[in-house]
Amino acid sequence: MAHTQNKRSMLNQGVFIFVYLAVLTVLEFLVALSFNSTAVLVAVALVKGALVVYYYMHIYKLNAEHEGDHHSYEYKSGTNRVGLWLFLVSDSFVFGGLLVMRMNLLGLTRPHLDQTLGLFVTAILLISSFFMNRGETMIANGDRRGFLANTLITFLLGLGFLIGVVFVEWPNAIHEGIKPDNGPAGAAFFMMTGMHAFHVFTGLIFLAIVWFNGRRGLYDEKHYPVEAAAVYWHFVDVVWIVFYPALYLVGTAIV
Repeated sequence: MAHTQNKRSMLNQGVFIFVYLAVLTVLEFLVALSFNSTAVLVAVALVKGALVVYYYMHIYKLNAEHEGDHHSYEYKSGTNRVGLWLFLVSDSFVFGGLLVMRMNLLGLTRPHLDQTLGLFVTAILLISSFFMNRGETMIANGDRRGFLANTLITFLLGLGFLIGVVFVEWPNAIHEGIKPDNGPAGAAFFMMTGMHAFHVFTGLIFLAIVWFNGRRGLYDEKHYPVEAAAVYWHFVDVVWIVFYPALYLVGTAIV
């Protein structure tokens, strides 16, 4: 898909990517239920992550040439973009370490978790990325009302994901005997979901800030903060794209 500044094309591209993500998510769920191929699940997760990183997080913008002197807004946005990505790369080592921990502790086994709930919260987070992409596109094309509406939907969906994990999944896991201090399965589950939940929480704060600032008209001309909030939110989505199969799908459930 070509990069374009046309509003309708950008919105349509967001729809196409979301459809691909939805189909791939259903595919990995069915693979896990039918023949549980680790190789296929890993491949699907990598494809999903690549789609989000390239089309929703706009990693290609790192190569964009910015005109103007070092004091121009365009140049500063470019350097800020590089700084944000360096932070995300460093943060990814934390999640990578958690993933390695999970594989070392559990191998090709996994916690016995509620599959329906796992798929549901995953769907919520993927849908939230779709609306965040629309909100960013709206403000980039001067549509403040569309930005506010889509960012609010993103916030509510993210809040729903956080509630689903912390206040529904955690108590369910504890009821099933999966506790932080009760074996490697509980340790891996609560460390991975806890660190991710913390990032979702900080992402919600970020979204709230840009939403309130957007209401004041601060991004009508200079909207890089919205792009930064969107990139961070999609990063949280990418992490869950990897964590979801690692915790819910890969391997045999420990009963």
